[in-house]
Amino acid sequence: MAERQSQYELVFNHFDGNGDGKLSPAELQRGVTSLGGELSLAEAEAVVAWSDADGDKLLDLDEFVRFVNVEEEAERVAVLREAFNVYKIDDGSERITADSLKRMLGRLGERRSVEECTVMLSKFDLDGDGVLDFDEFKVMMS
Repeated sequence: MAERQSQYELVFNHFDGNGDGKLSPAELQRGVTSLGGELSLAEAEAVVAWSDADGDKLLDLDEFVRFVNVEEEAERVAVLREAFNVYKIDDGSERITADSLKRMLGRLGERRSVEECTVMLSKFDLDGDGVLDFDEFKVMMS
């Protein structure tokens, strides 16, 4: 975690063009662009407005880190959602059953019985309903 914090500080300091310890929307835009990303000034203004906890219309390091962590978590959840959709049952339900897990594992070349899949699911079936919903799947994958 300390390594990640120091990486955030390096990026923040790179973005902080005037060295005042605060990022303006323009500095945020230039910083993202300098790293090869795309961010319009309007988008940067929206990011700052959303992340600015103290109301000064600038981001300090803590506000910047909170924003980056939220973005990383959103990306992680999106990836997990894609993975969940691969394993869930085909009837449109938002759940993974032992049968759907067996079928997907079979497609991946791993043969398991329904009973084995039931045991696998039971370890993370927090509400005891015999299936995994998305929240239980997130716990399993963390």
